[in-house]
Amino acid sequence: MAQPKRRWSKARTHLKRSTWKLENKNLVECPHCHKLIMQHRICPSCGYYDGTEVIAKKAE
Repeated sequence: MAQPKRRWSKARTHLKRSTWKLENKNLVECPHCHKLIMQHRICPSCGYYDGTEVIAKKAE
């Protein structure tokens, strides 16, 4: 198998590893029911997306 010509420096290794971290979920407020939801998703509590009702929810 091919072997690397030379060793990576510690700085280069750390720069490459710096992108491995986990990111926080970007939550936004639903404009219809004002609950926190993920961006560009149908709201699970009210069923609205982009101002239109996509999933009809039963009234409790």
